[in-house]
Amino acid sequence: MTNTNNEALYCIGCGARLQSEDPQQAGYIPAASLKKQLADDQAAFYCQRCFRLRHYNEIADIAIDDDEFTRLLNGLDHKKALIVNVVDLFDFDGSVIPGLHRYVGDNPILLVGNKADLLPKSVHRSRVRNWLEQQANQQGLHPVATILTSAKKNFQLDELLAAIDKYRQHRDVYVVGTTNVGKSTLINAIIKSTVGASDLITTSQFPGTTLDQIQIPLADGQSIIDTPGIINGTQMAHFLGKNELRYISPQTEIRPKVFQLTPPQTLFLGALARLDYLSGKRSSLVVYVENQLLVHRTKTATADDFYQRHAGELLTPPADPKKLPEFRRHEFQTHQPQDLVISGLGWIRIPANSHYALYLPAGVGYSLRAPIV
Repeated sequence: MTNTNNEALYCIGCGARLQSEDPQQAGYIPAASLKKQLADDQAAFYCQRCFRLRHYNEIADIAIDDDEFTRLLNGLDHKKALIVNVVDLFDFDGSVIPGLHRYVGDNPILLVGNKADLLPKSVHRSRVRNWLEQQANQQGLHPVATILTSAKKNFQLDELLAAIDKYRQHRDVYVVGTTNVGKSTLINAIIKSTVGASDLITTSQFPGTTLDQIQIPLADGQSIIDTPGIINGTQMAHFLGKNELRYISPQTEIRPKVFQLTPPQTLFLGALARLDYLSGKRSSLVVYVENQLLVHRTKTATADDFYQRHAGELLTPPADPKKLPEFRRHEFQTHQPQDLVISGLGWIRIPANSHYALYLPAGVGYSLRAPIV
């Protein structure tokens, strides 16, 4: 959509080009609303989707090809820029962009571990930073610096700003990451800290709220560019409805839940995941998930029946388990203590020399790593 000066208009919340023709497409704004905003010289243009998300916490599905997100990252290797790669400390494996080093070329990468406020206080930040750098190296990334921050709490924000200023060297700054890592929240915090404006970019707990590149001008003529989140389909959030995300999206510091298990026993994480402890010594398993999510222990012999009777009620989310993909069984053993990480859900610290069967909806990812606690 263009104004009377034939300039294209874009939503300041998600970056989509505004249009009044198709409510199912990105950037839709009713013609009457657009006319009203055009009459106000001070108005900031928000599409209908961003308006309802900001004011009513409602999300609307829009028809956008997943390949469009990836396309917007192509060409970064031909630009002179600092790449700020934001990952979710609560879900690194689910928030890493596969092959990012191939997109960015020789441009320096500043690695930002967001949501540090969610980690229990027992977690040593220096150990997490070292672990994060090791994980990045395994992905082919060699960041010039690694910073742990919380966009929501402004934790280490000044340190991040100083690092951006140090490494960008009067170049543009591209902020990249998968959906729901907090990129837009982080950029809003930067804008508020530097120029005083707040909440210009749409932020929420819903995956994929930035739909196109959003450019924020800097004093030296360069820009900070917020790119859309690359969709990682293995995250649990993509399998739940908007009213169920609060059970898996932590908003406050995680309180670990400790369970003493003697094989064969089972842990249910709501109706979303099941872990059978098949063999090993009586041990403590420590669960790190959103505090509202029910974790229930039962005997493995009766676990199938328990799930059938209680899924969607005692075991929730989801309210309707039939909407989940069919569960897949994953069997593994440990030789040393490890964290079992379920993409977009959390992790469980499990003991050495033990044998497990993990059941997850088809498509949800998991991984094993050295414990970070």
